Amino acid sequence: MLKKIDLYLIKKFLSTFFFTVLIFTMISVIIDFSEKIEKFIESEITRYEIFVLYYPGFIMFIAGLLWPLYTLIAVIFFTSRLAYNSEVISIFNAGISFRRFMQPYLVAASFIAILHLIGNHFFIPLGNKNRLDVEHAYIWTNNDKGKTQDVHMFVAPNTKVYINYYRKRDSTARKFRLEHFENGELVSLLKANTAEWVGPPNQWRLRNYEVRTFNGMAEELILGRGETLDTAINLTPADFVDYKEQHMMMTSRQLLDYIAKQEARGVGNTKKYEIEFHRRTAEPFTIFILTVIGMAIAARKVRGGIGLHLAMGVGIGALFIFFSRFAVVFAAGQLIPVIVGIWLPNLVFGAVAIYLVRNAQK
Repeated sequence: MLKKIDLYLIKKFLSTFFFTVLIFTMISVIIDFSEKIEKFIESEITRYEIFVLYYPGFIMFIAGLLWPLYTLIAVIFFTSRLAYNSEVISIFNAGISFRRFMQPYLVAASFIAILHLIGNHFFIPLGNKNRLDVEHAYIWTNNDKGKTQDVHMFVAPNTKVYINYYRKRDSTARKFRLEHFENGELVSLLKANTAEWVGPPNQWRLRNYEVRTFNGMAEELILGRGETLDTAINLTPADFVDYKEQHMMMTSRQLLDYIAKQEARGVGNTKKYEIEFHRRTAEPFTIFILTVIGMAIAARKVRGGIGLHLAMGVGIGALFIFFSRFAVVFAAGQLIPVIVGIWLPNLVFGAVAIYLVRNAQK
């Protein structure tokens, strides 16, 4: 049962947190708008795309990226004020232990973490899609790094596609070849001058095709010159699109489907998608850790007051972000498992939080 002191601390925590979010979000929007205003003026972008699609997505992106850091700043700021006004000492003198003092902090942190968890897995990716679609259309128009020439791609573990040239404008492939292997030997080969995307589910129309099947020394040939062949191939126009931030545009369900699809194809380029999926769950737990670290530091009244506490908090936040990026690089490079790389900063700073609590002012 929450007592009056608990409600007081929770109210202080949440009000300071959302005020911090508001201030930093406004600063981020102003900086971003000043950087992109020339692009907005020169392009044919509409007000609807700027204010309804782009900036709501941008705000969600910034919030999702920095919520753990906002939490740390908010905790240090209001707890330091409590300590400066001798409210923390009064609470301890009333017989409340430090662990009991932590409870309202953890309740408020739980509320923030749940919002962050839901946002990471569902809403922020949808906002990112709107934001990045606008950026790709009007600002960074050359960001698509998907290959269009001499494309080799597995569509199944034993089936490979080769395309000499793919035209994204009308989803047409030239000099198309589909090879199927069994036990390391080629058993069938489908060739066509052109392959046109018809539509879902994975329908393609081949023109001027030929089919060769091999059975030992025997070979069978089917010629379709001047004819068309409609067939299903585990390939879509989306497979030729590759944006650097593509994983950020997918909901968690889409990420899992994409990873399963690539693994079924026998393709191993899923690291950044796995990292993104695990990051979305690990970051909300970071909020608890930084909350405990922040209150353990700021609850002690020291010379320098709020300024010193905030400097320490920003330093810890910067160190945490640096360590997180460092661990992600190792995970992406296959030096350590992805899940270990994502959760390692939480484990290390969780140990720091335990140490600070044990040595905090009682």
